[in-house]
Amino acid sequence: MPEPTYVVGIDLGTTNSVVAYTLVEVKKGEHPEVRLFAVPQLVAAGSLEEREEGLPSFLLLPGGHDTPASDLALPWDKEPEAAVGVFARDRGAEIPDRLVSSSKSWLCHQGVDRTSKILPWKAPEDVSKMSPVEASAAVLRHIRLAWDYKMASEDESLALANQEVVLTVPASFDPVARELTVQAAELAGLPHVTLLEEPQAAFYAWIQRSGEEWREKVGVGDLVLVCDVGGGTSDFSLIAVGEKDGDLTLERMAVGDHLLVGGDNMDLTLAYFVAKKLSADGKKLDSWQIRGLWQSLRSAKERLLSDPKLKKLPVTVLGRGSSLIGGAIKTEITREEAAEAIVDGFFPACEKDARPAAPSRAGVRELGLAYESDPAITLHMAGFLGRPGRDSHEPTAVLFNGGVMKAPALRERVLSILSGWTEKGGIRELQGADFDLAVARGAAYYGLARRGNAVRIRGGLAKSYYIGVEMAMPAVPGMPAPTKALCVAPFGMEEGTEASLDSREFGLVVGEPVRFDFLGSATRMDDKAGDTIEDWQDELSLVTTLETELTGEQGALTPVTLHVQVTEVGTLDLSCVSVKDGRKWKLSFNVREQSSNND
Repeated sequence: MPEPTYVVGIDLGTTNSVVAYTLVEVKKGEHPEVRLFAVPQLVAAGSLEEREEGLPSFLLLPGGHDTPASDLALPWDKEPEAAVGVFARDRGAEIPDRLVSSSKSWLCHQGVDRTSKILPWKAPEDVSKMSPVEASAAVLRHIRLAWDYKMASEDESLALANQEVVLTVPASFDPVARELTVQAAELAGLPHVTLLEEPQAAFYAWIQRSGEEWREKVGVGDLVLVCDVGGGTSDFSLIAVGEKDGDLTLERMAVGDHLLVGGDNMDLTLAYFVAKKLSADGKKLDSWQIRGLWQSLRSAKERLLSDPKLKKLPVTVLGRGSSLIGGAIKTEITREEAAEAIVDGFFPACEKDARPAAPSRAGVRELGLAYESDPAITLHMAGFLGRPGRDSHEPTAVLFNGGVMKAPALRERVLSILSGWTEKGGIRELQGADFDLAVARGAAYYGLARRGNAVRIRGGLAKSYYIGVEMAMPAVPGMPAPTKALCVAPFGMEEGTEASLDSREFGLVVGEPVRFDFLGSATRMDDKAGDTIEDWQDELSLVTTLETELTGEQGALTPVTLHVQVTEVGTLDLSCVSVKDGRKWKLSFNVREQSSNND
């Protein structure tokens, strides 16, 4: 592989993916320039355009007269398995049964097999489907081929696979979701990627845009809340500003839970609002029409909340049957209606000790994305900042990110609420954010930081991770053997580092199928590798189950020590090392979720 010419940052977003790049070589004393890659894509059937604002993360599956394959042809791929981008998003709003959306959210959904062909969700049997991993790979493959078509047609060394690629993920992605993201990249023809948390990328972008002035905008003792509300998720991170040898330092101190609430929820809220308004006029929409309406209201939300001069927007709902255009229903949505539904519904004023509601749920429910039961983002923010041990660490500044936060009304609401929570009664906004494009820009800049050419944020694992260990106790009738949690990778353990738990021996069952419960905690940040917790049910949550059959004499109990490595992409490799002969058994994540069985 030739030496890379560029660092390429890819923001693989829920609703929009953005690509930015910068030269690897930076002359001493020069501030690195980060450019956006205008992604070529279909904007209409047979019409190719380049869009600097990114590539909508939507896939339109070909089929029948609705989407003939000839309409999806690209200069670099005459028969793509799906259209990706503007045309896919816009045409897919009219035929939602052939539209794959929110694949990134499905990628971290622990309740489904993320490697099975399940998307588009609820699509008819005659529609060919793909897995969340394949859907994410399709978006990345389009980016790779579009880059090669535009940037490497005359010089193969400039192909994207030969560059240093930094791919962003939500800070709350657990190691399994990160591993699946890496698999998607490999499937797309990008075998070597580095993962970066999105809130950190947003902060890197702010540093890059601020130049040397960033050191004047924050100081020692500042605690910056990164509030990142995107299309599918809301992410919170805390970054502390410190000092070492006279220079400012940055350290990521905490990361919030994975919150499946964002722009998608807001768009659906507006869709139901419009449907209710039409129902009052005697025009009842079915689920197919509401799904199409949901897709079409994405841009309307941002326009209404960002432009105070815009009072209302027309809305068209397609009819059903052979005459779709003739049966279309027309209405409108006003700025006041959108503001009331979004600002008050998702960013309600609350006290700092408020917490998200956890209403009782039906015993049987449809499978689907596990959206938050309480969509109030400010309540989730209060819960994040109010975790144990964080009372004395009030944020002094906030950096907003994500397309949702482009709306001044939403930023003003959050700043007002945060100011009311602080003892000093004030919190400042870090100006200069690039809400839609920051993550990709910051990812490219981070590539330079890894090379020592820019300031770097200290991060490491966003949670502490544990495995379940069966306790050696006498058997009790009717009661399974109790387990305790063993910390194998503590919070903040840096990527590219490893640790051995040589001081303790464990018995490893070989020669038959075994399972390991893999657990995580975002609150136990002081545990060290080797610490055990006996009563952990209230503080730890199951991340996944590792299942394998380890080679060896059937049923034998082999004395082992444990060795853990955090890879460069933030995944975990856990090995059991024989005390007798040094033999190693490597435990790999089982990313195919197992259905529960109580028989």
